[in-house]
Amino acid sequence: MSDKHDEIILAIETSCDETAVAVVKNGREVLSNVVASQIESHKRFGGVVPEIASRHHVEQMTLILEEALKEASITMDEVDAIAVTEGPGLVGALLVGVNTAKALAFAHQKPLVGVHHIAGHIYANQLIKELEYPLLALVVSGGHTELVLMEAEGEYQVIGETRDDAAGEAYDKVARTLKLPYPGGPHIDKLAQEGSPTIDLPRAWLEPGSYDFSFSGLKSAVINTVHNAAQRGETIEPEDLAASFQASVIDVLVEKTVRAAKEHNVKQVVLAGGVAANKGLRKELEERFKDLSADLLIPPLQLCTDNAAMIGAAGSIAYRKGKRSDLKLNANPGLILQ
Repeated sequence: MSDKHDEIILAIETSCDETAVAVVKNGREVLSNVVASQIESHKRFGGVVPEIASRHHVEQMTLILEEALKEASITMDEVDAIAVTEGPGLVGALLVGVNTAKALAFAHQKPLVGVHHIAGHIYANQLIKELEYPLLALVVSGGHTELVLMEAEGEYQVIGETRDDAAGEAYDKVARTLKLPYPGGPHIDKLAQEGSPTIDLPRAWLEPGSYDFSFSGLKSAVINTVHNAAQRGETIEPEDLAASFQASVIDVLVEKTVRAAKEHNVKQVVLAGGVAANKGLRKELEERFKDLSADLLIPPLQLCTDNAAMIGAAGSIAYRKGKRSDLKLNANPGLILQ
């Protein structure tokens, strides 16, 4: 029998509207991953209300923590370290997770590791397959659209980012224009599968060679298309508008990802973030990378949206690299990935 000790990380994620706790073994094996979603609470407001999100986290945290430990069949004594999302995110929501992690670390004398939320999304892929470097991560979520080059484990270089609306924000705003329920992304994706991209909408390529993204012009073009049609008394098929909008977003995301993967000669390309659940995006990436040398990784749906297992995976890397946070750790809504 090996005397090698299994590393157990307890991870907490509360950056937005999911209260999540997970237990991850050796950075790869998920022993438990419990998520309490607040979508129903925020749906009537058409978006996340920060104050309501924070209150829900406070109400749910102890229950979710107990459930995660129970499901993993471990006690706090068996935990090696506590990983928690430090940022970015909603400051009030982050504070609930950070303060829970600090209290646990203090009470049980465990090391504390602050984790970047986007690093978590990227390392969700490690829960399905060993990552190979250099790799390129396409991160697409409600608040982030980024291309991240990683030359080695735990090293992040953002080579492209959104200059205005992230893709997920654009999806939600377009969904609101089409009077679709919150969250808009899945509804647009579903509608797009039923339509054809027959409406001419812009694609923001920006200056030559740029890996940055911009979706505010596209969002405005969709809103103007809807208003102009209404003024002329014309009918626009929502399915076709959704398909046209989605085609524009996916074209830019995929084209820039393919170009960056070739230029940096990466071994793997990983998809990460809530919008990684989008069927159209997944399908187009699979199609384009079929004949390329880089290996494409797309996480299963339950690991695309916010969860704590991904924070455990990223936290495990940081822990092994010697990163430690002290009890002065604070929520950092503008935390930079580095």
